[in-house]
Amino acid sequence: MSATDVLAPAPAPAPPAGPPPVPLARVTALAAAEAGTADETGRLSSALTDALTGAGFPRHFVPRRWGGTAGGYREAVDRTAALGAACASTAWCAGLYAAHGRFAAQLPEPGQRDLWGAGPDVRIAAGLTPPAGTAAPVDGGWRLDGEWACVSGGEHADWVLLAAVEQVPAPAGRPGEAGRGTPPVARVCALPVQDVTVLDTWDSTGLRGTGSNSVVVNGAWVPARRTVPLAELLAGRPGEGRAHCHTLPAMLGGPPLLATAALGAARHALAAWTDWATGPAPHTAPLETDAAARYALARSAAETNAAGLLLEAAADRADRTDPTDAPALAQAVAANRRDTAVAVELLVTAVERLFRTGGIHSRERGGELQRCWRDVHTVAAHGALRLEPAADAYAAAVAGR
Repeated sequence: MSATDVLAPAPAPAPPAGPPPVPLARVTALAAAEAGTADETGRLSSALTDALTGAGFPRHFVPRRWGGTAGGYREAVDRTAALGAACASTAWCAGLYAAHGRFAAQLPEPGQRDLWGAGPDVRIAAGLTPPAGTAAPVDGGWRLDGEWACVSGGEHADWVLLAAVEQVPAPAGRPGEAGRGTPPVARVCALPVQDVTVLDTWDSTGLRGTGSNSVVVNGAWVPARRTVPLAELLAGRPGEGRAHCHTLPAMLGGPPLLATAALGAARHALAAWTDWATGPAPHTAPLETDAAARYALARSAAETNAAGLLLEAAADRADRTDPTDAPALAQAVAANRRDTAVAVELLVTAVERLFRTGGIHSRERGGELQRCWRDVHTVAAHGALRLEPAADAYAAAVAGR
Protein backbone atom coordinates (compact mmCIF):
# COMPACT_ATOMS: atom_id res chain seq x y z
CA MET A 1 0.00 0.00 0.00
CA SER A 2 1.38 3.39 -0.98
CA ALA A 3 1.08 6.72 0.75
CA THR A 4 -1.44 7.84 -1.82
CA ASP A 5 -3.72 4.97 -0.72
CA VAL A 6 -3.90 6.07 2.92
CA LEU A 7 -3.61 9.84 2.92
CA ALA A 8 -6.79 11.83 2.40
CA PRO A 9 -6.53 13.89 -0.79
CA ALA A 10 -6.47 17.63 -0.59
CA PRO A 11 -9.76 19.27 -1.62
CA ALA A 12 -9.97 19.95 -5.32
CA PRO A 13 -9.64 23.63 -6.18
CA ALA A 14 -12.66 25.34 -7.63
CA PRO A 15 -12.42 25.01 -11.42
CA PRO A 16 -12.03 28.25 -13.33
CA ALA A 17 -15.15 29.66 -14.92
CA GLY A 18 -15.28 28.74 -18.59
CA PRO A 19 -17.11 30.15 -21.60
CA PRO A 20 -20.86 29.57 -21.91
CA PRO A 21 -21.76 26.11 -23.22
CA VAL A 22 -22.15 25.58 -26.95
CA PRO A 23 -25.81 24.75 -27.75
CA LEU A 24 -26.32 21.20 -28.97
CA ALA A 25 -28.23 22.48 -32.00
CA ARG A 26 -25.15 24.43 -33.11
CA VAL A 27 -22.91 21.37 -32.79
CA THR A 28 -25.43 19.23 -34.65
CA ALA A 29 -25.60 21.73 -37.50
CA LEU A 30 -21.81 21.81 -37.76
CA ALA A 31 -21.63 18.01 -37.68
CA ALA A 32 -24.18 17.75 -40.49
CA ALA A 33 -22.30 20.29 -42.59
CA GLU A 34 -19.00 18.45 -42.13
CA ALA A 35 -20.27 14.83 -42.29
CA GLY A 36 -19.21 14.28 -45.88
CA THR A 37 -15.79 15.79 -45.33
CA ALA A 38 -15.21 13.71 -42.20
CA ASP A 39 -16.13 10.59 -44.15
CA GLU A 40 -13.65 11.46 -46.89
CA THR A 41 -10.75 12.57 -44.70
CA GLY A 42 -11.13 9.97 -41.96
CA ARG A 43 -11.24 12.46 -39.09
CA LEU A 44 -13.31 15.15 -37.45
CA SER A 45 -12.16 18.73 -37.80
CA SER A 46 -10.62 20.64 -34.91
CA ALA A 47 -13.55 23.05 -35.02
CA LEU A 48 -16.02 20.21 -34.59
CA THR A 49 -14.16 18.53 -31.74
CA ASP A 50 -13.83 21.91 -30.02
CA ALA A 51 -17.58 22.32 -30.40
CA LEU A 52 -18.17 18.89 -28.85
CA THR A 53 -16.03 19.96 -25.93
CA GLY A 54 -17.88 23.23 -25.59
CA ALA A 55 -21.20 21.39 -25.61
CA GLY A 56 -20.11 19.40 -22.55
CA PHE A 57 -19.59 15.88 -23.87
CA PRO A 58 -16.12 15.25 -22.33
CA ARG A 59 -17.23 16.65 -18.95
CA HIS A 60 -20.54 14.73 -18.85
CA PHE A 61 -19.34 11.97 -16.49
CA VAL A 62 -16.43 13.88 -14.89
CA PRO A 63 -16.80 14.09 -11.08
CA ARG A 64 -18.34 17.31 -9.80
CA ARG A 65 -15.36 18.02 -7.57
CA TRP A 66 -13.39 18.71 -10.76
CA GLY A 67 -16.13 20.86 -12.26
CA GLY A 68 -17.76 18.05 -14.22
CA THR A 69 -21.41 17.16 -14.57
CA ALA A 70 -21.36 13.59 -13.18
CA GLY A 71 -24.46 13.18 -15.32
CA GLY A 72 -26.79 10.35 -16.19
CA TYR A 73 -26.96 7.91 -19.05
CA ARG A 74 -30.36 8.96 -20.38
CA GLU A 75 -29.19 12.49 -21.05
CA ALA A 76 -26.01 11.18 -22.67
CA VAL A 77 -27.98 8.80 -24.90
CA ASP A 78 -30.47 11.47 -25.97
CA ARG A 79 -27.81 14.05 -26.80
CA THR A 80 -25.53 11.62 -28.59
CA ALA A 81 -28.38 10.21 -30.68
CA ALA A 82 -29.24 13.75 -31.77
CA LEU A 83 -25.67 14.14 -33.00
CA GLY A 84 -25.88 10.77 -34.74
CA ALA A 85 -28.75 11.99 -36.89
CA ALA A 86 -26.32 14.56 -38.28
CA CYS A 87 -23.10 12.47 -38.38
CA ALA A 88 -22.61 9.02 -36.87
CA SER A 89 -18.84 9.50 -36.60
CA THR A 90 -19.33 12.66 -34.56
CA ALA A 91 -21.78 10.86 -32.28
CA TRP A 92 -19.37 7.96 -31.82
CA CYS A 93 -16.54 10.24 -30.73
CA ALA A 94 -18.82 12.35 -28.53
CA GLY A 95 -20.16 9.30 -26.73
CA LEU A 96 -16.69 7.90 -26.19
CA TYR A 97 -15.26 11.19 -24.94
CA ALA A 98 -18.07 11.14 -22.37
CA ALA A 99 -17.67 7.47 -21.45
CA HIS A 100 -13.92 7.73 -21.06
CA GLY A 101 -14.36 10.48 -18.50
CA ARG A 102 -16.38 8.00 -16.45
CA PHE A 103 -13.57 5.46 -16.79
CA ALA A 104 -10.93 7.97 -15.74
CA ALA A 105 -12.97 8.69 -12.60
CA GLN A 106 -11.86 5.21 -11.41
CA LEU A 107 -8.23 6.39 -11.20
CA PRO A 108 -6.79 7.26 -7.79
CA GLU A 109 -7.62 10.80 -6.70
CA PRO A 110 -4.12 12.20 -7.38
CA GLY A 111 -4.26 10.77 -10.88
CA GLN A 112 -7.63 12.41 -11.48
CA ARG A 113 -6.05 15.68 -10.43
CA ASP A 114 -3.45 15.25 -13.17
CA LEU A 115 -6.24 15.02 -15.74
CA TRP A 116 -8.78 17.53 -14.45
CA GLY A 117 -6.97 19.78 -12.00
CA ALA A 118 -7.16 22.67 -14.47
CA GLY A 119 -10.75 21.98 -15.52
CA PRO A 120 -13.15 19.25 -16.67
CA ASP A 121 -13.16 19.90 -20.44
CA VAL A 122 -10.56 17.26 -21.24
CA ARG A 123 -10.93 14.94 -24.22
CA ILE A 124 -9.90 11.38 -23.36
CA ALA A 125 -9.40 8.62 -25.93
CA ALA A 126 -8.89 4.98 -25.01
CA GLY A 127 -7.64 1.57 -26.09
CA LEU A 128 -8.90 -0.86 -23.45
CA THR A 129 -10.20 -4.11 -24.88
CA PRO A 130 -8.47 -6.29 -25.69
CA PRO A 131 -5.42 -5.18 -23.70
CA ALA A 132 -2.31 -4.70 -25.82
CA GLY A 133 1.30 -3.97 -25.07
CA THR A 134 3.02 -4.45 -21.73
CA ALA A 135 3.23 -2.64 -18.41
CA ALA A 136 6.41 -3.40 -16.48
CA PRO A 137 6.74 -2.30 -12.83
CA VAL A 138 9.46 0.29 -12.22
CA ASP A 139 10.23 2.67 -9.39
CA GLY A 140 7.16 4.75 -8.65
CA GLY A 141 5.05 3.42 -11.48
CA TRP A 142 5.04 1.45 -14.71
CA ARG A 143 6.90 1.38 -18.00
CA LEU A 144 4.47 1.15 -20.90
CA ASP A 145 5.27 -0.24 -24.36
CA GLY A 146 3.14 -1.39 -27.24
CA GLU A 147 0.67 -0.58 -30.00
CA TRP A 148 -3.09 -0.19 -29.59
CA ALA A 149 -5.54 -0.28 -32.50
CA CYS A 150 -8.83 1.56 -33.03
CA VAL A 151 -8.30 4.46 -30.60
CA SER A 152 -11.23 6.62 -31.67
CA GLY A 153 -10.73 10.38 -31.53
CA GLY A 154 -7.10 10.00 -30.54
CA GLU A 155 -5.88 12.73 -32.87
CA HIS A 156 -7.85 15.36 -30.94
CA ALA A 157 -7.45 13.85 -27.46
CA ASP A 158 -5.68 15.47 -24.52
CA TRP A 159 -5.17 12.19 -22.65
CA VAL A 160 -5.28 8.49 -23.58
CA LEU A 161 -6.25 5.50 -21.44
CA LEU A 162 -4.43 2.33 -22.53
CA ALA A 163 -4.79 -1.19 -21.13
CA ALA A 164 -1.66 -3.33 -21.08
CA VAL A 165 -0.71 -6.71 -19.64
CA GLU A 166 1.32 -6.48 -16.44
CA GLN A 167 4.75 -8.06 -16.62
CA VAL A 168 5.32 -10.17 -13.52
CA PRO A 169 8.99 -10.15 -12.44
CA ALA A 170 10.74 -13.49 -12.05
CA PRO A 171 11.58 -14.80 -8.57
CA ALA A 172 15.09 -13.97 -7.40
CA GLY A 173 17.63 -16.24 -9.07
CA ARG A 174 15.06 -17.79 -11.43
CA PRO A 175 14.85 -15.47 -14.45
CA GLY A 176 13.16 -18.12 -16.62
CA GLU A 177 10.07 -18.22 -14.39
CA ALA A 178 8.78 -14.69 -14.96
CA GLY A 179 5.00 -14.78 -14.85
CA ARG A 180 4.83 -18.58 -14.74
CA GLY A 181 1.63 -19.83 -13.08
CA THR A 182 0.27 -16.31 -12.65
CA PRO A 183 -2.86 -15.31 -14.60
CA PRO A 184 -2.21 -12.19 -16.69
CA VAL A 185 -3.51 -8.97 -15.20
CA ALA A 186 -4.41 -5.98 -17.34
CA ARG A 187 -3.62 -2.50 -16.06
CA VAL A 188 -4.96 0.77 -17.45
CA CYS A 189 -2.51 3.65 -17.73
CA ALA A 190 -3.42 7.29 -18.35
CA LEU A 191 -0.94 9.17 -20.54
CA PRO A 192 -0.89 12.70 -21.92
CA VAL A 193 -1.28 12.53 -25.66
CA GLN A 194 2.26 13.88 -26.04
CA ASP A 195 3.52 10.49 -24.78
CA VAL A 196 1.92 8.53 -27.63
CA THR A 197 2.45 8.45 -31.38
CA VAL A 198 -0.70 8.36 -33.50
CA LEU A 199 -0.35 6.27 -36.67
CA ASP A 200 -2.53 7.00 -39.69
CA THR A 201 -4.06 3.50 -39.92
CA TRP A 202 -7.84 4.04 -39.96
CA ASP A 203 -9.45 3.18 -43.31
CA SER A 204 -12.74 1.54 -42.38
CA THR A 205 -15.90 1.03 -44.42
CA GLY A 206 -18.02 2.93 -41.89
CA LEU A 207 -17.54 5.42 -39.06
CA ARG A 208 -14.74 6.70 -41.22
CA GLY A 209 -14.71 10.13 -39.59
CA THR A 210 -13.87 8.77 -36.13
CA GLY A 211 -10.15 8.72 -36.85
CA SER A 212 -9.86 5.44 -34.94
CA ASN A 213 -6.15 5.13 -35.60
CA SER A 214 -3.53 3.04 -33.85
CA VAL A 215 -1.29 4.58 -31.20
CA VAL A 216 2.22 3.51 -30.22
CA VAL A 217 4.00 3.97 -26.91
CA ASN A 218 7.72 3.34 -26.52
CA GLY A 219 8.89 3.10 -22.94
CA ALA A 220 6.71 5.81 -21.39
CA TRP A 221 6.88 6.09 -17.60
CA VAL A 222 3.43 6.24 -16.00
CA PRO A 223 3.27 7.11 -12.28
CA ALA A 224 1.28 4.70 -10.12
CA ARG A 225 -1.29 7.38 -9.35
CA ARG A 226 -2.37 7.31 -13.01
CA THR A 227 -3.00 3.58 -13.22
CA VAL A 228 -5.76 1.19 -12.17
CA PRO A 229 -6.41 -2.50 -12.87
CA LEU A 230 -8.69 -2.91 -15.88
CA ALA A 231 -11.07 -5.13 -13.94
CA GLU A 232 -11.62 -2.37 -11.36
CA LEU A 233 -12.14 0.25 -14.03
CA LEU A 234 -14.79 -1.85 -15.78
CA ALA A 235 -16.54 -2.92 -12.57
CA GLY A 236 -17.25 0.54 -11.16
CA ARG A 237 -16.89 1.27 -7.49
CA PRO A 238 -19.78 2.05 -5.12
CA GLY A 239 -18.85 4.23 -2.18
CA GLU A 240 -19.94 7.13 -0.04
CA GLY A 241 -19.83 10.44 -1.87
CA ARG A 242 -19.44 8.87 -5.32
CA ALA A 243 -21.88 9.91 -8.03
CA HIS A 244 -24.21 7.19 -9.25
CA CYS A 245 -22.59 7.06 -12.70
CA HIS A 246 -19.22 6.16 -11.16
CA THR A 247 -20.58 3.20 -9.19
CA LEU A 248 -21.85 1.19 -12.18
CA PRO A 249 -20.20 -1.55 -14.24
CA ALA A 250 -19.26 -0.56 -17.76
CA MET A 251 -21.58 -3.10 -19.37
CA LEU A 252 -24.67 -1.54 -17.76
CA GLY A 253 -24.69 1.89 -19.40
CA GLY A 254 -21.92 1.51 -21.97
CA PRO A 255 -23.73 -0.54 -24.66
CA PRO A 256 -26.74 1.78 -25.09
CA LEU A 257 -24.42 4.77 -25.28
CA LEU A 258 -22.34 3.07 -27.98
CA ALA A 259 -25.45 2.17 -29.96
CA THR A 260 -26.71 5.74 -30.19
CA ALA A 261 -24.50 6.41 -33.21
CA ALA A 262 -26.44 3.69 -35.06
CA LEU A 263 -29.77 5.05 -33.83
CA GLY A 264 -28.94 8.51 -35.11
CA ALA A 265 -27.69 7.14 -38.43
CA ALA A 266 -30.89 5.12 -38.90
CA ARG A 267 -32.99 8.21 -38.25
CA HIS A 268 -30.90 10.08 -40.81
CA ALA A 269 -31.32 7.23 -43.31
CA LEU A 270 -35.08 7.24 -42.82
CA ALA A 271 -35.24 10.99 -43.43
CA ALA A 272 -33.04 10.73 -46.54
CA TRP A 273 -35.09 7.83 -47.92
CA THR A 274 -38.34 9.71 -47.28
CA ASP A 275 -37.00 12.76 -49.11
CA TRP A 276 -36.21 10.51 -52.05
CA ALA A 277 -39.55 8.68 -51.98
CA THR A 278 -41.55 11.90 -51.89
CA GLY A 279 -39.40 13.72 -54.43
CA PRO A 280 -40.11 14.43 -58.07
CA ALA A 281 -40.32 11.67 -60.68
CA PRO A 282 -38.72 9.79 -62.38
CA HIS A 283 -36.09 8.88 -59.77
CA THR A 284 -38.45 7.99 -56.94
CA ALA A 285 -40.92 5.32 -55.87
CA PRO A 286 -43.97 7.50 -55.16
CA LEU A 287 -45.69 6.47 -51.96
CA GLU A 288 -49.11 6.98 -53.51
CA THR A 289 -48.59 4.27 -56.16
CA ASP A 290 -45.91 1.90 -54.83
CA ALA A 291 -47.03 -0.57 -52.15
CA ALA A 292 -43.48 -1.84 -51.61
CA ALA A 293 -42.32 1.69 -50.85
CA ARG A 294 -45.13 2.16 -48.34
CA TYR A 295 -44.21 -1.12 -46.64
CA ALA A 296 -40.52 -0.18 -46.50
CA LEU A 297 -41.34 3.19 -44.98
CA ALA A 298 -43.75 1.89 -42.34
CA ARG A 299 -41.67 -1.09 -41.33
CA SER A 300 -38.35 0.77 -41.16
CA ALA A 301 -39.88 3.70 -39.27
CA ALA A 302 -41.43 1.34 -36.71
CA GLU A 303 -38.19 -0.61 -36.26
CA THR A 304 -36.20 2.59 -35.81
CA ASN A 305 -38.68 3.90 -33.25
CA ALA A 306 -38.70 0.57 -31.40
CA ALA A 307 -34.91 0.57 -31.25
CA GLY A 308 -34.94 4.09 -29.84
CA LEU A 309 -37.39 3.06 -27.11
CA LEU A 310 -35.21 0.08 -26.18
CA LEU A 311 -32.09 2.24 -25.88
CA GLU A 312 -33.90 4.91 -23.88
CA ALA A 313 -35.25 2.26 -21.50
CA ALA A 314 -31.75 0.79 -21.12
CA ALA A 315 -30.34 4.21 -20.26
CA ASP A 316 -33.13 4.77 -17.73
CA ARG A 317 -32.41 1.35 -16.22
CA ALA A 318 -28.75 2.29 -15.80
CA ASP A 319 -29.69 5.54 -14.10
CA ARG A 320 -32.02 3.92 -11.57
CA THR A 321 -30.30 0.58 -10.77
CA ASP A 322 -28.92 0.28 -7.23
CA PRO A 323 -25.26 -0.80 -7.55
CA THR A 324 -25.28 -2.23 -4.02
CA ASP A 325 -28.07 -4.71 -4.87
CA ALA A 326 -25.95 -7.39 -6.56
CA PRO A 327 -28.80 -9.60 -7.88
CA ALA A 328 -30.70 -6.62 -9.29
CA LEU A 329 -27.50 -5.21 -10.80
CA ALA A 330 -26.70 -8.50 -12.56
CA GLN A 331 -30.23 -8.66 -13.98
CA ALA A 332 -30.02 -5.04 -15.15
CA VAL A 333 -26.70 -5.59 -16.91
CA ALA A 334 -28.05 -8.67 -18.69
CA ALA A 335 -31.26 -6.86 -19.68
CA ASN A 336 -29.35 -3.87 -21.04
CA ARG A 337 -27.02 -6.05 -23.08
CA ARG A 338 -30.05 -7.93 -24.46
CA ASP A 339 -32.08 -4.85 -25.30
CA THR A 340 -29.18 -2.97 -26.82
CA ALA A 341 -28.16 -5.87 -29.05
CA VAL A 342 -31.74 -6.34 -30.23
CA ALA A 343 -32.05 -2.58 -30.85
CA VAL A 344 -28.95 -2.64 -33.02
CA GLU A 345 -30.28 -5.59 -35.02
CA LEU A 346 -33.52 -3.69 -35.59
CA LEU A 347 -31.54 -0.69 -36.84
CA VAL A 348 -29.46 -2.83 -39.20
CA THR A 349 -32.62 -4.42 -40.60
CA ALA A 350 -34.36 -1.07 -41.04
CA VAL A 351 -31.45 0.60 -42.80
CA GLU A 352 -30.76 -2.47 -44.93
CA ARG A 353 -34.34 -2.33 -46.21
CA LEU A 354 -34.12 1.38 -46.93
CA PHE A 355 -30.83 0.90 -48.76
CA ARG A 356 -32.22 -1.89 -50.94
CA THR A 357 -35.37 0.00 -51.87
CA GLY A 358 -33.90 3.47 -52.15
CA GLY A 359 -33.21 3.50 -55.86
CA ILE A 360 -29.93 3.56 -57.73
CA HIS A 361 -29.08 7.11 -56.67
CA SER A 362 -29.13 6.16 -52.97
CA ARG A 363 -25.97 4.13 -53.59
CA GLU A 364 -23.97 6.85 -55.26
CA ARG A 365 -20.64 7.71 -53.68
CA GLY A 366 -21.15 10.64 -51.34
CA GLY A 367 -24.86 9.94 -50.86
CA GLU A 368 -26.32 10.24 -47.38
CA LEU A 369 -28.20 6.93 -47.37
CA GLN A 370 -25.18 4.83 -48.31
CA ARG A 371 -23.07 6.56 -45.65
CA CYS A 372 -25.71 5.77 -43.01
CA TRP A 373 -25.83 2.17 -44.23
CA ARG A 374 -22.05 1.83 -43.82
CA ASP A 375 -22.07 3.50 -40.43
CA VAL A 376 -24.88 1.38 -38.98
CA HIS A 377 -23.23 -1.86 -40.08
CA THR A 378 -19.91 -0.74 -38.59
CA VAL A 379 -21.48 0.12 -35.23
CA ALA A 380 -23.26 -3.24 -35.21
CA ALA A 381 -19.93 -5.07 -35.62
CA HIS A 382 -18.68 -3.84 -32.23
CA GLY A 383 -18.18 -6.74 -29.83
CA ALA A 384 -20.20 -5.12 -27.03
CA LEU A 385 -23.28 -4.90 -29.28
CA ARG A 386 -23.52 -8.45 -30.65
CA LEU A 387 -26.63 -10.45 -29.85
CA GLU A 388 -25.16 -13.93 -29.37
CA PRO A 389 -22.95 -13.12 -26.33
CA ALA A 390 -25.69 -10.83 -24.98
CA ALA A 391 -28.18 -13.70 -25.26
CA ASP A 392 -25.78 -16.02 -23.42
CA ALA A 393 -25.36 -13.49 -20.62
CA TYR A 394 -29.11 -12.91 -20.36
CA ALA A 395 -29.88 -16.64 -20.22
CA ALA A 396 -27.25 -17.10 -17.50
CA ALA A 397 -28.77 -14.24 -15.49
CA VAL A 398 -32.28 -15.70 -15.81
CA ALA A 399 -30.98 -19.11 -14.73
CA GLY A 400 -29.24 -17.53 -11.75
CA ARG A 401 -25.74 -18.52 -12.79
